[in-house]
Amino acid sequence: MGSIKDKVAIIGMGCTKFGERWDADAEDLMVEAFTEAIEDAGIEPKDIQAAWSGTQFTEVNIGASGIPLARTLKLPFIPTTHVENMCASGSEALRGACYAVASGACDIALALGVEKLKDVGYGGLPDISIGAEGKRSRLVSPNFSAPGNFAMMATRYFSRYGLSPEAGKEMIAKVSAKSHHNGAMCEKAHLRREVSVETIMKAPIVAWPLGLYDCCGVSDGAAAAIVVRTDMAKTFRPDPVYVKALQIAVSSGEELMYTDYDYTHVESTYRAGQAAYAEAGVKNPREEISMAEVHDCFSITEAVTMEDLQFSPRGRVKEDIDAGRFDLGGEQPIQTDGGLKCFGHPIGASGLRMMYEEYKQLQRQVKNPKLGLTHNLGGFPPSCAISVIIVGN
Repeated sequence: MGSIKDKVAIIGMGCTKFGERWDADAEDLMVEAFTEAIEDAGIEPKDIQAAWSGTQFTEVNIGASGIPLARTLKLPFIPTTHVENMCASGSEALRGACYAVASGACDIALALGVEKLKDVGYGGLPDISIGAEGKRSRLVSPNFSAPGNFAMMATRYFSRYGLSPEAGKEMIAKVSAKSHHNGAMCEKAHLRREVSVETIMKAPIVAWPLGLYDCCGVSDGAAAAIVVRTDMAKTFRPDPVYVKALQIAVSSGEELMYTDYDYTHVESTYRAGQAAYAEAGVKNPREEISMAEVHDCFSITEAVTMEDLQFSPRGRVKEDIDAGRFDLGGEQPIQTDGGLKCFGHPIGASGLRMMYEEYKQLQRQVKNPKLGLTHNLGGFPPSCAISVIIVGN
């Protein structure tokens, strides 16, 4: 099987402030992220040879084609493609751009993700309308919700690994408290306020054991990346970030159909991680991955992902959380910008926002960095699309 390891480099990235962006529509956010990206790369729009855009709610955002991106960013007559892969849509856009450059089809490509969720009215306990083959139909039942689905993961995890309700709640509360601490220091983050473990544990329940602070918010935002051939990268900047692995794993949904799924892990995350490590040549993820941005749509998701990505042994993530391994000053910082929980989660932009953080950290912020990783989960534990991307300098 082929690899794109070190064939593609990121030379510029841009990211808007995430939040309730009533001051801007989707096109404004695209321009904001794009402008920062090309300025960071030191290029002009005319230098871009192909582009990919990722958005989930196409019907109310930018439309289900590449035309809005070409029109808004004034990129006429180049191949421009819209992609959608649930919460992995932004990472899917980056995959398209990277594969095009790695194949030699173009030398400089753009990936952009954008979402205006506040305009959609998405929030609370929304109707789940993504069914088989992506059809807009109810998935399971009128009572099916994202918080409820991930709450089942939490209760099952507590049961399987012998955690009392109090100990389990405290474990995931520490995950959220860490994100709030990191997000409070990030100017572009949506929720910039520290919250104590005690406050998180006493918050109103959304779906037990997930309380208000265990759930990510609803945000608007956009992020963009400029990618080039590796042999060109240092003509643009002295510190490009190189793509080491880019993998997507999509569940067939079989976990949802059978009763032997344990609900304490996400098989597609494990498989995507394994494929990415093989592509990047990573033998020991716990020691070789310096930092990561993972899909913490809920606090339990981050905790379980630490095990699926082999940062923690199975059933032992609580020990690492308690020891501060994933804190900003820990051995393996996770969510250095606050993650989905605090930076925000405009669905189509999140994958590229994660990469924006890894890109910036690898360039100048993490001491002696080796490799950074991003992880997206689109869907639900038993039926999902997963992206795992590894980059380094």
